[in-house]
Amino acid sequence: MSRLGDIAVKVRSKNAGPFWLTVDIFCGSQSVFAQVRTSITSARIAGVFGAEIAVVNRYEMDSLNVLKFSLPRPAVQGTRQDRDMHGASFAALVAELEV
Repeated sequence: MSRLGDIAVKVRSKNAGPFWLTVDIFCGSQSVFAQVRTSITSARIAGVFGAEIAVVNRYEMDSLNVLKFSLPRPAVQGTRQDRDMHGASFAALVAELEV
């Protein structure tokens, strides 16, 4: 098994407003995209963030070989509980997933 971060060109997370987070997985090729598409499910992403699967939105962009997830931030941006104002460090958690 491989880590997602080892086979994807880039795993990126960022704010999608103060209440939402977006995770982008850039696969670089159709073969890697096919592997990631089947392995990285909404349930696995929900598990990483401790979120309910019902609130995880999944988008597949076949022509770009990109898989994207949007979900509520673990803490509202800028609150005392927020550990990452920009949402960028969450990508490291996703990149560690086994594919």
